[in-house]
Amino acid sequence: MSLQSSALWPFAEYTANLKPEDLPEDALHAAKRCLLDWFAAALPGTVIEPATLLTKAYSDCLGRGGARLYPHGQETDARTAAFINGAASHTVEFDDIYRNALYHPGVPVISAALAMAQARGVSGARLLTGIVAGYEVSNRLGAAANPAHYEFWHTTGTIGSLGAAAAAANILGLNAEQSLHALANATTLAAGLQQAFRADAMAKPLHGAHAAERGVTVALAAEQGVTGAPDILDGPVGFGNAMCLNGLADKQPDWAKAAETLGKDFLIKQTTTKNHAACGHTHAAIDAVQLLMRENNLTPADIKEIRVGSYQKAEEICGNTNPQSAFEAKFSLVYCCAAAVLWGSVRMAAFTPDRLQDPAVREMMTRIDLKTDPECQGNFPGLRSAKVEIETTDGRVVNHYAPTRKGDPDAPLSDAELEDKYRELATGVLGASEAESLLAAIWAVDGIGNSRDLMAAPAQAAQ
Repeated sequence: MSLQSSALWPFAEYTANLKPEDLPEDALHAAKRCLLDWFAAALPGTVIEPATLLTKAYSDCLGRGGARLYPHGQETDARTAAFINGAASHTVEFDDIYRNALYHPGVPVISAALAMAQARGVSGARLLTGIVAGYEVSNRLGAAANPAHYEFWHTTGTIGSLGAAAAAANILGLNAEQSLHALANATTLAAGLQQAFRADAMAKPLHGAHAAERGVTVALAAEQGVTGAPDILDGPVGFGNAMCLNGLADKQPDWAKAAETLGKDFLIKQTTTKNHAACGHTHAAIDAVQLLMRENNLTPADIKEIRVGSYQKAEEICGNTNPQSAFEAKFSLVYCCAAAVLWGSVRMAAFTPDRLQDPAVREMMTRIDLKTDPECQGNFPGLRSAKVEIETTDGRVVNHYAPTRKGDPDAPLSDAELEDKYRELATGVLGASEAESLLAAIWAVDGIGNSRDLMAAPAQAAQ
């Protein structure tokens, strides 16, 4: 088949043709917010497993290449940086979301874009353009593939490979034909099974790591002439038929429709910024519990029972009622709601070993019940909603319907709130002055001549 007739061709053309001057101010600002949020999620992940173990595993790749590992600034090649930083950014469950695609775009896209931009020494403006290309391509492909794809596959590991490839290809300046080959090979190498995050394992962060690294690899390969199958998306045994049906649809995703708005709007502006350090399927319920506790002046002693209704995936993925580790607790809606009752906040401190085994949280969890609510299920995945009803010990019943989550596009974190989140997560890793220096550099990244300079202040401070 001709390259121009490939379902990937519009995405390849967009990837190849997007330039810094094409970005309107609101899209540019959205890309900076995504970059800042990526650092907020990634930095605490860089100093814990699996990133620390991966750095040891890849020790022979350090000391060359131009890309940087965070937080200390070790030099490495683009593929290694994308892999390790990608894992770090998906570890503490604070990374961004594009809800229509059931997808965390920042993990693969920014990990790949930053690694490639630093390895090639391109400007901050080029870095931002690569980020936008990756978000625009993968958000649309992910939305087209889902919800059927999400029955078995983890979109961040699968579609994320294409987002990373688009970002890297744009930064490398590949033409449309080369970009198509990069996207095609990213498609055939896409992987990530949901079973990986239904157990206490380090596998889930490796999905984002793999997607970021694959994107860099296939873009570098395409630059040298390595080709891919142009009909890999919609061929008889391609991605659509193999990974997007699962008995839930009677035909392939509409890839052509997904491409129609490329260049007409910017989906990066619709990014969800997490406000809690847990799986996004828990967030609407947490928000509702916090609101009811606050507005009714409730204390933990006032709680007799909390009844939560949400969509099926929230119950399916976050239905663990006896989490034994921080990872499991982040996927336990009853734990997260109990933490909201007891401590008000469901951020990093809610998942320390002492709090995980606190008898008070264990007891509170027994008072919380989770069920699938038909209305919430009917609105999924467009809305990530929850209904919460609290019955008090003195007989009162208060309730709240959260149609969305704090941080979603229809209830966004302000820039100031995003900065506060960044400071909370980055300061303990970099120190206060270095965190502020990096914060200022991120907001001004489009004026940086070399993306490696985004590392300068914290790297020097860590030496």
